[in-house]
Amino acid sequence: MGAVMASVRFMAVVVAGLSLAGCNLPTPDYAIVKQPAPYRTENGQWIDNEGYALDARGYRLDKQAQRIGMVDIPAKTAGDASNAVAGFYISSIGKNAPGSIMVPSEGAAAGAGYGPGSANPAPSGSMPEPSTIIPPAPAAPSPTGTPTPLTPAPSK
Repeated sequence: MGAVMASVRFMAVVVAGLSLAGCNLPTPDYAIVKQPAPYRTENGQWIDNEGYALDARGYRLDKQAQRIGMVDIPAKTAGDASNAVAGFYISSIGKNAPGSIMVPSEGAAAGAGYGPGSANPAPSGSMPEPSTIIPPAPAAPSPTGTPTPLTPAPSK
């Protein structure tokens, strides 16, 4: 009984020692090294990491203080017969997108990616019946005799 108690005490000391040693691990670099801000300030003007001036809302500005990359959606899609986002709400213009959803072109129901095994199976009636393609399996012979047990019979 004394040997069991000694081994339990020894294990408790080992676990306590390991847990105290784990408290002195090094601090990870991401906690020490601070990432630079995504912009800097020069003469009261915000400049991003690529040298573009920023306005009060964070948009990039060109040399004439006009926003870069702003797209006028209604002007760009005016006169288009189809629109990939037609009917969806666009928050930048505050209303649904104009236009209509595109109709698939003629011949879209044929070619690569269409038919058995693809996401778009061929319409019914265009494929031959499986019985004409796959020959029937040969008939298996019928079992004869008495069945063999899977486990041996218990002996007495």
